[in-house]
Amino acid sequence: MIMLKLKNLFKQDEHKVDLENLPQHIGIIMDGNGRWAKKRGLPRSGGHAAGAKTFEKIIEDAGDIGIKVVTVYAFSTENWSRPKDEVDALMSLLEDYLDNGLERIAGRDVKIHFIGDSAAFSDKFQKKLAHMEKATRDNGGLLLNVALNYGGRAELTNAVKQIAEEVKNGEINPDEITEDTISKHLYTSGQPDPDLIIRPSGEFRLSNFLMWQGAYSELWFSDCLWPDFSKKELLEAISDYQKRNRRFGGV
Repeated sequence: MIMLKLKNLFKQDEHKVDLENLPQHIGIIMDGNGRWAKKRGLPRSGGHAAGAKTFEKIIEDAGDIGIKVVTVYAFSTENWSRPKDEVDALMSLLEDYLDNGLERIAGRDVKIHFIGDSAAFSDKFQKKLAHMEKATRDNGGLLLNVALNYGGRAELTNAVKQIAEEVKNGEINPDEITEDTISKHLYTSGQPDPDLIIRPSGEFRLSNFLMWQGAYSELWFSDCLWPDFSKKELLEAISDYQKRNRRFGGV
């Protein structure tokens, strides 16, 4: 039944995807909401609202395909520098989505995990984050990391501080620090590193997203603005990923 569902999902798509060679973990930089809105004479908040609908659909598609982990870049540490009215609109949209949109996603057996420094948010907002994580922790389907007030450099800085404190307390010897030590202190501890990172909107950079975890990720860029991103682009990215020879620094 599951394979029949997947075959129906792919049968009308031109991109051939090998279901036995799927990336375990996909990172997505959801970019282009503001430009999408500007092209239509809408306020930037309208683009973010449209992008939220795309996010929900893509998570559903990823789960149907069989992806195990998806990490989405929802709000970066740098996004606070945007105009106040846009930041306020984003916060309002995020809070509304915590009340409504993420519940729909969670109902599809998705486990939701928030990564980033939540201390910058209000107590009410932080309680909603904690409630959503607790409510979905036993779900066994796709693991969805939502990066909020997240920055790769800040994440690494936080990890170094934790390790330094452990050294200070005699819990670990500096000579014992390895790459695994650092990985265990990241927000994604215990998860596979992203095999594929997708960025629509025509930009060709990671913008401080999963800097450590993405060291050997395959990158896929598209001119498509995030609100227009669809299952077609997702399958195209996966198909392209499957054609690459991942050597991890070897021959």
